[in-house]
Amino acid sequence: MTTTRASRPRRKRAGQYHHGDLRRALIEQALRVIESTGAEALTLRGVGAALGVSRTALYRHFADKEALLAAVASEGFRLLRAALVEGWEQNGRGTAGFEAMGAAYLRFAIGHPAHYRVMFGRFVESGVRDPGLEVESESAFGALVDALTTLQRDGLARADDALLQARFVWAVTHGIAMLVIDGQLRGGDEDAAALNRYAAERLRQALSAEPAPASPR
Repeated sequence: MTTTRASRPRRKRAGQYHHGDLRRALIEQALRVIESTGAEALTLRGVGAALGVSRTALYRHFADKEALLAAVASEGFRLLRAALVEGWEQNGRGTAGFEAMGAAYLRFAIGHPAHYRVMFGRFVESGVRDPGLEVESESAFGALVDALTTLQRDGLARADDALLQARFVWAVTHGIAMLVIDGQLRGGDEDAAALNRYAAERLRQALSAEPAPASPR
């Protein structure tokens, strides 16, 4: 029995959506667009067209571009928190665990640049389109605050305001992460690792509960 050309099923283009979790597919396609052309170039219709899905199916999951970006950011904060907590827990907490959190933060930024740019690029108004976004972002930052609070309780960090300390640590680490993913460090991964180690040493001294040695006169 032969199959006529007219009876053959029409093939979809590579990368088009076939079946399964459409919301997941939309987020993954958005990440591909952001990584290749930036969040500014992302459009909801473009994402849907790339997957070959109808507008009805598209808008069933995301009302607009901001809602899709909010979902990307929420996922990023959730992944970041998991990485930070893993670094803290698997390295015995304490000073070693805290420094492992810093290394985990940088690895996350390098490994998930599209997520990272949306998380901190002010592309969405926190909590407006996705109620979970604010919860996820505060939860990720809370992992850092909780670690600092534990270090203070155990006498391993100076008893400053933990929230202010966390913002200081984040400012340093975030700055390094942005330099790396923007390609501003000429030595690439080697310079990034060296800078991160240097920052960890300076942060350890700045946060230490032990008084700094007096400068020679």
